[in-house]
Amino acid sequence: EAVGIMDGFAVSLGDMRLSLWMVVQAVAILGALFFAVRFVSASASTRIRRSADISPSIQVLTIKIMQVVLYSIAFFVGLKTVGVDLTGLAVLSGAVGVGLGFGLQKVVSNLVSGFILLLDKSIKPGDVISLGETFGWIEQMGARYVSVVTRDGKEYLIPNEDLITGQVVNWSHTNAFVRLDIFFGTAYHNDPHLVRKVAIEAAKSVDRVLVFRPPVCHIVGFGDSSVDYILRFWIDDPTGGLTNIRGNVYLALWDAFKANGID
Repeated sequence: EAVGIMDGFAVSLGDMRLSLWMVVQAVAILGALFFAVRFVSASASTRIRRSADISPSIQVLTIKIMQVVLYSIAFFVGLKTVGVDLTGLAVLSGAVGVGLGFGLQKVVSNLVSGFILLLDKSIKPGDVISLGETFGWIEQMGARYVSVVTRDGKEYLIPNEDLITGQVVNWSHTNAFVRLDIFFGTAYHNDPHLVRKVAIEAAKSVDRVLVFRPPVCHIVGFGDSSVDYILRFWIDDPTGGLTNIRGNVYLALWDAFKANGID
């Protein structure tokens, strides 16, 4: 009797009759199918992530495509099982188009941007990036956003669209080598040749500063009360932080200048 009552509440979509009973069946069947798909997807995703032969970006792309395919199959199989005429759903295409054009525009844009990021491999999990004031490494790439973890443990969820349209600095796109610059000044009575030599040796003494890409030091100007220099050095582990290595080099300069009588 309850089935008959629910079947009595129905609407027509073109040639398709959609009843309340069909909706209940669809919810139950789709729920079971989606649960099964989620289990299969999680198991397959774990195996894919453990594969050392697949790059991180290809792993994410493969997982996303697999999920889209599995959920799409489950959706259409579920509707077909309860007797829904899939051709009748074409009536809803106009309303869906309007929704995509307004309320879902950003969502679709982020989804498409996510696939573009995965295909062009401009960023991938583990990369160190800067976007505006945010600096950190990519923890996870989702369907709508990228998770970026900063040095202080904060996790930013950056929409994929922002990474496509904004200016992103990828510190580890092709390699992990990063050149850093620091500026300092000394009094005019100090020998600039000695200053440069001491500054370079001080930078070399700091952990994380690369020796096979030796630091360089140049005069960049003459100020009112100081000779101004730039000290350039390389590191290969930007995930270890940039501010701290700059601070360590400044401390090494302070100690070296004090030991050599440089003001």
